[in-house]
Amino acid sequence: MELTLIIIVGVLFAIISFACVLSVVVGLPGAWLILALALIIELTDTLYLEGVAQTFPWWMLIAGGVLATIGEILEFGAGALGAKHAGSSRRGMVGALIGGIVGALAGLPIPIPLVGSLIGAVIGTFLGAMVAELSHPDRTMPQTLRPATGATIGRVLGTLSKVPIAVAIWAALVVAAFWP
Repeated sequence: MELTLIIIVGVLFAIISFACVLSVVVGLPGAWLILALALIIELTDTLYLEGVAQTFPWWMLIAGGVLATIGEILEFGAGALGAKHAGSSRRGMVGALIGGIVGALAGLPIPIPLVGSLIGAVIGTFLGAMVAELSHPDRTMPQTLRPATGATIGRVLGTLSKVPIAVAIWAALVVAAFWP
C-alpha cells in the first residue's frame, strides 16, 4: 500500500509541477509553485509514509529555493542589463527595473488568462526605461527608444532564462518523489 501511495503522489507531483514549469513561460512564478507543492507534500507525507517520512530532503528544497531566487534576480535584472547594453543611463536601468515590477503587478487584472502579468511586465519595463531616460534634460523621445527596446528584450530573455531553472528544480524533485 505504501509503495502505491508513493507512486501516486510522485506521478501527481510530476504532472502538476510540470504545468508549473510551463507557467514560467507566461511570467508566472512556476518554480516557486513547484517548491510550494513539494513543501506541502513534505509536511504531510507522514500521513502515507511509515517510519521516518521524508519525500523530499530539506537540503533539496532549500537548494530549489536558492535556484528560484537566482531565477527571479535574472528576470528582473535582465531588463536593466538590456537597457544598459542598449546605451541607457543608470536612470534608465533603474526605470526599467521599477517599471517591470510595477507593470507585472498592474498586469495581473488583464483578462487574458495567465499572461496579464507578463504583458504588464514587458510594457512596464519599456515605459519605465523610456520615462527615466526622458527625465534627462538633453534626451528626446527618439533617443529613448533604443534603451527602452533593449530593456524590453532583456526582460523577455530574463523571463525565458527562468525556464531551465524551473526544469532543473522540477527534475530533481520528481526524482526525489519516487525515492523517499
